[in-house]
Amino acid sequence: MLDVSNLTLRYGQSQILHGISLTAAPGEVTAVMGTNGVGKTSLLKAIAGRHPFRDGRITLDGRDLGHPSAYAAARAGIAYVPQGREIFPLLTVRENLETAYACLPRGERGIPGRIFELFPILKDFLARRGGDLSGGQQQQLAIARALITRPRVLLLDEPTEGIQPNIIQQIGRVIETLRAEGEMAIVLVEQYFDFAVGLADRFTVLTRGEVSFRTDKAALDREKLLSAVSI
Repeated sequence: MLDVSNLTLRYGQSQILHGISLTAAPGEVTAVMGTNGVGKTSLLKAIAGRHPFRDGRITLDGRDLGHPSAYAAARAGIAYVPQGREIFPLLTVRENLETAYACLPRGERGIPGRIFELFPILKDFLARRGGDLSGGQQQQLAIARALITRPRVLLLDEPTEGIQPNIIQQIGRVIETLRAEGEMAIVLVEQYFDFAVGLADRFTVLTRGEVSFRTDKAALDREKLLSAVSI
C-alpha cells in the first residue's frame, strides 16, 4: 500500500501542491486526473523522489520513506515512467533496459522473460537504438524498463500521449494484466478520459494543486467525473 499524506510541494516561490493525500493499493489502478498544469506530474515526481517536497509524508507498506531521493525511492519499490518516456536515444533497447539494474542487487540483475511476454516487439529490437523506435515502441520500452526493477508501485505519467491507437490498446492490456496479478499498486496520470475510466478502480481529480474530487469505480458517475476533470 502506498500512502501519500498532506504532501506540499513548491517550485521556488510558487506552491504547486497543497496538502495532497492519496492511497494506492496492490491490485488496483488509481487514476490521477485533471487539466494541464494542476500538479499531476509534480505529484508523481515527488512520490518518485525526483522533486523534493516541503511537507507531508510518503509511506510504502507502512514504512515512512522520509524525503527520498530518486535512487532511494526506486530501491524502496517505486518505479516511475515519466511523461516523454526519457529513453536514451543512442543506447540500444537492451542497454536501455539494463539501466534499470542500478537499483537492483547484483544477483537480481537480468531481463526477465516476462518482459518479452508483455512486450514481444522489444525482443526483436534488442539491438536497435532507442532513438530509432517509434513513439509507441519507446513507451513500451519505458514501461518495460520500469518493470525490471520489480516495483511495488508503478507510476505512469500520460502513457497514451502521442501513441497510435493499437499501441494504446496493448498498453491498456498490460496494465490490466499487472493489476490482475495483484502484486503492485498502479498510479496512472492520464488525460485520455475513456482510457482512464476503463482501467481505474479509484479516481482522484486535482484542481489548482488540490484534490477537488474523489470517487471509486463502484460509485462512479461518469458525467460528474467528466465535469470534475474539465474544470
